[in-house]
Parts: sequence; structure tokens; C-alpha cells
Amino acid sequence: MGNVRNADQARQQRGKLNAFTFAPLPLGSIKPLGWLDDQMRLMSDGLAGHEHDFYPIVSDSPWLGGHSEYSVLNEGLPYWLNGLVPLAYGLDDDRLKSQTESAVDFIIDHQQSDGWLGPEAPADRDIWGRFPLCLGLMQLVDADESKSPRILPALRRFVFLMHRMLVRNTGYEQFWGRVRYPDMIITLQWLYEKHPSNDTDMLLETMSLLNRHGLRWADYYNRNNYIFRDLDTVRPPITGESSLFPYVHAVNAAQGKQNLLRSAQDFKAYEGKQTMYSLSYLYQAMGDKTFADRCERAAFNALPVMFTNDLWAHQYLVVPNQPIASSLHGPNPFWNTGDQSILYGAAPNYPCCTVNMPQGLPKFLSASFVHVGTNGLGHALLSPARVATTLPSGTHLNLTANTTYPFSNTLHYTFTASEPFTLHLRLPAWATVWQIIASSTSSPAKTYTSDSFLPDPHTGMLAIDLLNTGTVEFEFWTSIRTKDRGNDTVSIYHGPLLYALDVGFSDSSSAKTTVSVSPADALDNGTTSTVPAQAHDHNISHTKPWNIAIDPSTLEYHTSNGKGELRNPIWAYEAPPNFITAKGCEIHWEMEKGVPAPPPGKGERGCVGEMRDVVLRPYGSLKVHMAVLPTVKLV
Repeated sequence: MGNVRNADQARQQRGKLNAFTFAPLPLGSIKPLGWLDDQMRLMSDGLAGHEHDFYPIVSDSPWLGGHSEYSVLNEGLPYWLNGLVPLAYGLDDDRLKSQTESAVDFIIDHQQSDGWLGPEAPADRDIWGRFPLCLGLMQLVDADESKSPRILPALRRFVFLMHRMLVRNTGYEQFWGRVRYPDMIITLQWLYEKHPSNDTDMLLETMSLLNRHGLRWADYYNRNNYIFRDLDTVRPPITGESSLFPYVHAVNAAQGKQNLLRSAQDFKAYEGKQTMYSLSYLYQAMGDKTFADRCERAAFNALPVMFTNDLWAHQYLVVPNQPIASSLHGPNPFWNTGDQSILYGAAPNYPCCTVNMPQGLPKFLSASFVHVGTNGLGHALLSPARVATTLPSGTHLNLTANTTYPFSNTLHYTFTASEPFTLHLRLPAWATVWQIIASSTSSPAKTYTSDSFLPDPHTGMLAIDLLNTGTVEFEFWTSIRTKDRGNDTVSIYHGPLLYALDVGFSDSSSAKTTVSVSPADALDNGTTSTVPAQAHDHNISHTKPWNIAIDPSTLEYHTSNGKGELRNPIWAYEAPPNFITAKGCEIHWEMEKGVPAPPPGKGERGCVGEMRDVVLRPYGSLKVHMAVLPTVKLV
């Protein structure tokens, strides 16, 4: 009877999925330009684009008939596929497309008779590792509809099996699936709305079962339960055995943000990518401009700081105050990580961040433009790109956005459309003044200014009605912002960019000849593979004093060439054209366990040297940096 009641409730909910505020475009209809194209091609040429060639967790994965895996969760190859599909189709890269297609062909060819996808035996089945796999399959069909006849039946067979498992309360052998189930609901909603069949009742009930068995994120993301204070101050300390661990685990928290639809000491590489994806998804779903602003902050700060310029190496953890990025010696300042936690390498610490390398910018690109209503195109996440799309009204539209944003605040659009349409431009919340000049071939230019032309208060979008062919110039201005942190420290922003103290840069790298799946984690007692010559471990250190306090009243913003051609790679040391100067001085401030100790209190931070000029640069360009700075009065 319980199953009958669930089915009846599901039928009553049919057709009641809430519409998104903005509709995503099909994968591949947005192509990168400018610095974004440079970065994504570096990804293709770097570690992300070559894991299929040599990295055992991908090239020798049990999903492909191999034996190398770092966890019983069997999540390695699904993570990789989930990120490589948008990279391959964003760049229209045939080599990467071939990698994704060969992997998917093998997986579907070896689907078990009851619908199970992947290598587990029936007694050990855990559905979590299938969630990112399904996201990869979903994106592949969105990018290439000709793959539907092969992928959709296999996906549905698995969903039917998952439904039966959830009804029997099986499939969650470990807590990861209970925490990250919103990822699977995204695929189920996509099947329900984009590829309806005679299984809609089952899809709705499966969503309900995932939610019922999952962690209650809505109960956590409220002011009564959310932990606002520094996690290091929580007593007793939160460990893997704590009831709060599923919520504070970095990636869990990033993925849990998706579940808002129902309701800093260190930062992981994968957390940055997953946070970007969750925030872009939330902006499409709910339209709250705050999510878009935060997504850009993650994309332009937390993401680039964790990769070397050639994108052949990454960190597992990044620390906001990090004057040294190398192997740790002695007591470890981080819980449950190894001595390579902040080393830049091909596979430092846990392998999950290596297999997730492709995910960040490709998904940012695919969410950068959206459909608005029946006849509108919106620039949701500002960046250089070109779009070819058909609006729901049937209007065919080609649009190019040329910009060096976030290194300047000017965007130039050219467009050709089969019919008049509305262009929606998201104005960042930190912009104080703005101007738009719209020109069409058959009408005079029209100027819109911040004096009288205001954005939608919820979405932040400025709507401009346009004719078939023309140009739009969008420019906005801002000033330096400081954000207070604990113990009289500040973080410094201009636009979406976080600025950190330039502490110099010294890199002693060493070639990495092999990469192994650690016997402590591997299912096959260790696999070693020869790696490409480009793979290095990087021990990076400061060459200037890092123990600096600044006087915020002396901050001054500078830019040298923000509207011109940018250097490539743009996130190299001193490559961005923007910087901030200030007055500062050295204070007595010590290292503790390989990272800076908490800074001395305001009454204990007198200068130990002369006042000096200091330079702050975009955080993403400084692999060693100080981003949370003590304040001191100097002038």
C-alpha cells in the first residue's frame, strides 16, 4: 500500500515542477573567446585533456575494464566524464569528443542486464558514483541529439533500477549519496521535462525518494543551524565521525547549495568548481542576482589560484594566506590530508581533484548565456563568448561578446537576428554607475544611463529591445571595496576580483616521471603509470616579506591595459593589467605548522620596520599570496 500511496502522490504532482527563471542553452551553442578561449585551450592541452592517455584512474578505470580506482565509490571516471564533456563541446575539440564517446560506448555496451551501470557487484552497489556519470550523459545528449537513441534507453534502464533500490531502501551504502543527491535530481528533472515518456510517475517518485532518504540541506542552510563562525573554533572539533561532517565537508557543502531549491581556513580545488556549478544553476533556477555575483567571484579568484599557468598541475587545498606552497613537513595544519595538501602537482593528495580538473570553466561557459522568456537572450555570467541559438519564439540569433572582463568593465556586443529580440545584460551588484549604447542598422543609437535606466531588482538584468542587426556597448564603473574579516583584518576587492599581497614568486619544480594510485586507497594495491614530460611538482615560495599589515586608507587602484589584448596565460604572475598599491609595514607574525599563524591582535601589531609601498595583484595570479591582511594606521 505504501508504494501505491507514493504513486498516487506522484501523479498528483505531475506537471508541477517549477519553471526556471532562465532556461539554459544547449551545450555547444556558446563558444569561448579571448582569455576564456585561451584558458580552455590550456585545459585541453594540459592535464585535464590528457588524463585519458595516462592517468590510471581514467585510462585504467574499472568503468573501462581496467583495475585502477582510489575508492570503493567508483567515482573517478564519472567525475572526469562530467567535466570533459562540456570542455570537448565548448571547444568543439574532436580529440576530446572521441575520448568521451569511447568511454560512454564502453559503459553502455557493458551495462548489466538489470540496468546497473558500472563495475560493482550487486551486494556492493552504491548509487552515488552514478550521479556525475548521469550528468555527463545528460550533457552529451544536450550537445548532440543524435546520441539520444543510444544514451536515453540506457539511462532509463538505470533509473528504473535505482527506483527499485530506493523503494527497498538500498543503494546508499555510504553517506555520500545521501549528501549529494541533488545532482541526480537534476538529471531526473531533465528527463521529465526534455525527454518525456511513459515513466513520468516513476521519475517523480524517484525524485521524492532521493529527497526523502537524503540529508536535509534546507534544515542546515538556515540561520539557526548554519555554522557562521570559524570552524576551528567549534568544540568539540568536527572530524569524520561528527554528525556535522557531511555538511561541512567542502564538496558536500558546494553540492548541497543546489538543494536550496527546497529550502576559511582552506578551500578544495573541487569545491571551487562545484560551487561555481551550483551557483550558476541556482541563478538559472531562482534568478537571484546574488548567485551570479558569487559564481563570478569563484570563477575569477578561487578557481585560477589553484592551477599552474600551463594547467598541468593543481593544488588539493589553497589557503587564503599562503606565502609557501610546497610539501609540508612536521605537524599537519589540516585534518585528514597528506603532506602534499598545498603542493602544486599532477595528483597531489586525494585524486578526486585531479579527475575533476575539466569541470570549472567549461560549465561556467555553458551557463554564461540563457534564454529569457520567449524572445530574450541574457548574458548571465559576464565573459567573452559567441552564441548561436534559436529563441523559444523561433528567432534565430548570432551574438558575439568581446570583452576583457573581469580585467576591464566594458563589453562590446555585435548581433544578427532573424527578428527583433530583447537582450538582457546582468549588472553586477558592485557596479555604481553604468551606461549602454545600443545601435541598429535601421535606427539611430540610443543611450541608457544609470540615472534613469535601472536593472530588475531581483535578477540584476537590464533589458534592451533590439532590431535585427547592430551593436551594443555596455560599460560600468566601480571602486575599491574592503570586506572586514576577523581580528581587524580585511579582504580587498575591485569589481569581481579579490586582490592579495604580492609576496614575490620562486618556483623550484621537478619533473614527475610516474603517477600512482596509492595502495592505501587503491582497490588493486597500487597502479603506476608513466606521465607526460609536462607534468611537474612545483614547490613555490615567497621572495618578499609576507608578514605585512596595511593601511586601508592608502589603497589606490591602477590598470595599464584593461581594454587591450591580454597576456596568455592571463593568470600568470604579473600578467593581469590591474593592481592596487598601498602603504604597509612588517609586523611580528609567525608561521605555524607550515602556514601563517593567526595574526597578532590589533593592540599587538606594531610595525617592526619602516613604512613601505606594497602592491596587491589579482588573487588568481598569485600562487603564493596573502589575501586576508591585518590593518594598521600609518597615515
